[in-house]
Amino acid sequence: MPQIRAVLFDFGLVLCGPPDPLAWRRLLLILDTTDSALHESYWRHRHDYDLGVLSGVGFWQTVGADLGHPPSSSELAQLLEADADLWTKPNQSMIDWAIALQSAGVPTGILSNMGDAMEAGIFERCSWLAGFRHHTFSHRLRIAKPDERIYHHAINGIGHPAEATLFLDDRIENIEAARSVGLHAIQYTCDETLMRSLQEVDLTGLPLPAFPVSD
Repeated sequence: MPQIRAVLFDFGLVLCGPPDPLAWRRLLLILDTTDSALHESYWRHRHDYDLGVLSGVGFWQTVGADLGHPPSSSELAQLLEADADLWTKPNQSMIDWAIALQSAGVPTGILSNMGDAMEAGIFERCSWLAGFRHHTFSHRLRIAKPDERIYHHAINGIGHPAEATLFLDDRIENIEAARSVGLHAIQYTCDETLMRSLQEVDLTGLPLPAFPVSD
């Protein structure tokens, strides 16, 4: 098995934790809507936002129109802030591992489906993002996972061949697409299952995650 020489991370639900319920509550209050209505509209238009078809402002204008609450300029700013807060609760154990890899000279990158305003929002909140050698964000390319082309872009950016690169993502369809282009891909669900999966990958010379595994 080829040794791993670089690591690509998804952002949402890998480097960050589950959505912040307080931020979601703020979205509900701003739009004066129900949980189910916002959930349906948010995810119906999210792919176009990730693809760059909609900007952050356009996304929230579209969602607001769906919900019968076209947002004012002030509300748009609040929605963009709350949406960034929604997705930036740190998953500190994974952030710490990424920093350890970087300190050991291991190239790290981010490969994430993400819209323009969300990218700006996470960089404002997460200073540790500067440590990643490469960032592939879907809106910049108008290509989103699991389209194979986005993986090739990230592989080129990280500077190591697919067979020497590990990719972590929370969604199985993204993992399957990554494997189809030759990446060593592991679905991240929690620290413990990741540690067990890493035992099947050759990480010789790389720092291992510091989180414990129960017996």
